[in-house]
Amino acid sequence: MAKLAPGARLLRSLARAAKSQRALTTTLLTAFTPLPQAPARKRSPRKAPSKPASLRPTAQEGRTRAAPAPGKWLAGQFTLPPPPGQTLVQTMPYWLYLPRHMPGAVAQNGWPLVVMLHGCHQSATQFAEGTRMNRLAEEKGYALLYPQQGETVQAQRCWRWYDRATQQGAGETVALASLVAAVCGQYRIDRRRIYACGLSAGAGMAAVLALNHPGLIAAVGLHSAPVFGAGHSQMGALQVMRHGAPLHADAAIRAVLERRSMLTLPAAADAMPPMPALMIQGEEDQVVRPINQFQLARQWLLLNGVPAGPATRVTARPAGRSGSRNAHDIHDYLVGRKLLLRVVRIAGLGHAWSGGNPALQFNEPAGPDASRMMLEFFGKHRR
Repeated sequence: MAKLAPGARLLRSLARAAKSQRALTTTLLTAFTPLPQAPARKRSPRKAPSKPASLRPTAQEGRTRAAPAPGKWLAGQFTLPPPPGQTLVQTMPYWLYLPRHMPGAVAQNGWPLVVMLHGCHQSATQFAEGTRMNRLAEEKGYALLYPQQGETVQAQRCWRWYDRATQQGAGETVALASLVAAVCGQYRIDRRRIYACGLSAGAGMAAVLALNHPGLIAAVGLHSAPVFGAGHSQMGALQVMRHGAPLHADAAIRAVLERRSMLTLPAAADAMPPMPALMIQGEEDQVVRPINQFQLARQWLLLNGVPAGPATRVTARPAGRSGSRNAHDIHDYLVGRKLLLRVVRIAGLGHAWSGGNPALQFNEPAGPDASRMMLEFFGKHRR
């Protein structure tokens, strides 16, 4: 299985999916329908400050339902810069986790920061609980930023990765980049080690953020992500989630490279710096189907100037005992000795965070542990 083509397990899963097209359509349509959620025992963020593009967090120490880890759990509202020609003030809730333990490298250079982008029907605190990322960040020495999409912006809290303007750097892309810049200005953050990570719509948004701000984001982690550069409406997004974007995938990345070269005057060979990525996908995902990962991996090879072809290294991991771990394949693409792209395909996994907290929706308790894989991958990369 050295090539990027689907494996035998994936072919079987796609065949089964084709036979249940009616059920698939229902699943896809409910991706934009509100689902019941358990009440979260968390404090409401304080009101936004009057000064634009500023932060006012409130600190919560110790163990809470949203962050069962010993560090600081900061909640607040970020006032977004108003769009050109408008005076309407909008805010974005956010949560920030700062570990209690400070390694020597952090004391010298600042915290590495991971921007964690939740999926549809999730809140930022539910994403933190589901991924268990805060406790792992305490162990590894990472700060975590959890922006939250507002229900007044998108009723199901979906990041609008499919919006054409957002894909080109406006809209929510500007808002998230501004929030990251504000956090970096207020806390000790290592600006060479800022990463973007997400699930489903959040993964799509993480890719958009990285492609538009490659000088800011050092690497991305994309779990169950849609292919970049297509959709442009909610119905169009559903089509991408189901079929990918075979006619637009390569052109979308070429357009990104062209925009970057135009922004660099005179045009330079490094207008788009290398953008490492970890891509995790369940072979049984019926919401964002595996075809998206194949096309997204091809996009990332094109983005980084790597010819499409066999992976440099392929590792097959068997299932664990008593269902503790799903069987999965890891395809690594290296440039020299540098790991540039890691593609993970997990048998038996649906639309859920691998190794997550099963008490919350969109989390699968069986491994591999996606959160640990993310932080270990990020640890290999910096700007």
